Amino acid sequence: MTVKRRDFINLSAIAAATGIVSGISSCTSNGQTKEKRSATDDLQSMTGDVIPITVKEREARIEKGQRLLTEQKIEALILDAGTSMEYFTGISWWPSERPMVAIIPAKGDTRYVCPGFEESRLRELIKIGKDVYAWQEDESPYKQIAVALKDAGIQSGNIGIEERLRFFILDGVRKEASHLNYASGDPITMPCRMIKSIAELALMQKASDITVAAIKVGISQLHEGITQAELSSIIAEAHEKLGSASPFALALFGESSAFPHGSIKPQTLKKGDIVLMDCGCTVENYSSDITRTIVFGAEPTNRQLEIWNLEQRSQAAGFNAAKIGTACEAVDAAARKVITDAGFGPGYKLPGLPHRTGHGIGMDVHEWGNMVKGNKQILQPGMCFSVEPTISIPGEFGVRLEDCAYITDHGPKWFSQPAKSISEPFA
Repeated sequence: MTVKRRDFINLSAIAAATGIVSGISSCTSNGQTKEKRSATDDLQSMTGDVIPITVKEREARIEKGQRLLTEQKIEALILDAGTSMEYFTGISWWPSERPMVAIIPAKGDTRYVCPGFEESRLRELIKIGKDVYAWQEDESPYKQIAVALKDAGIQSGNIGIEERLRFFILDGVRKEASHLNYASGDPITMPCRMIKSIAELALMQKASDITVAAIKVGISQLHEGITQAELSSIIAEAHEKLGSASPFALALFGESSAFPHGSIKPQTLKKGDIVLMDCGCTVENYSSDITRTIVFGAEPTNRQLEIWNLEQRSQAAGFNAAKIGTACEAVDAAARKVITDAGFGPGYKLPGLPHRTGHGIGMDVHEWGNMVKGNKQILQPGMCFSVEPTISIPGEFGVRLEDCAYITDHGPKWFSQPAKSISEPFA
């Protein structure tokens, strides 16, 4: 973005329209100067109208999971503490060395296995199911998991293991219940989590709106000499003040922007530098992910403008290829073709696009549904993904424009509107 005096005035107008006030020094009536205010001091939460996922919706998720278990001839699904457990049960639990798992049988109620001293706390959190199998510190948690499976009427057959269940838990269960077969739980968790409900989409939209506002705050605070870490901190703090959680804010200046995830070399901002900001947050544990690339303090060079415009065309091509019934890999192919036709690459070679064009997104920032060559997964209504075809030019700079989209019954729709131009990062 060309950030000259008139641009800071324009950005201030944008900030005011969204309730964002830049940090300035103010004076009292007697001429005394107050302490300088932070750019985030006057930010207000944007989450007052947020509606959390209901127990009824989680029960519907379990019903769908049980239908898939029956179709796949899997007797039960074992969930480790983490995203999938929270998705189905609403329980957020730290995955410590002491196993705590949820078991969803193809028929019957959800069951839990947890450390004995945590049983009371777990029971406070349970909204779905009621049976808890507690194990004491001198007992085997894996025996309790085997008992829970037996009590669910499972004597033989396949047990689904969700992708993030840790090996030591699987290994322990296999030894205690060696008569059962263990298979990937992806055929259950992936179709459930990949297709978002209206309630999930609303939470992701809110997270996206907050990230847009937070990046605007960051842009309004750019000045010569600011470090990448300082800009990251401003944007992360803005996310929190606006009501979101788990903020991340990658800020890259100049040559370091050619590294998609940054360089260890410290950078301070200079006029004419590329500024790349890759940011996101969560609202009720649903994610956003947005990247903007601008130019600071000077008119963009012809080279910067050329690459930025190429990136914009590539992102648009990827989005336009996201049609119902089309494979995910078509999004990558369309976006990549724009870049390779301009003489970059080919494939993942530099200078060019060194990574997939996009990733699935939901409760985790990176989920199933990657926009990458070889992914034959068919796009369906409810699928959510990023479109972010970075152009990396080592020794010069990089440009990434990233917005997330979701598939509706009528095709793709953006969560955040793409950048209009190198001097207009938001529509």
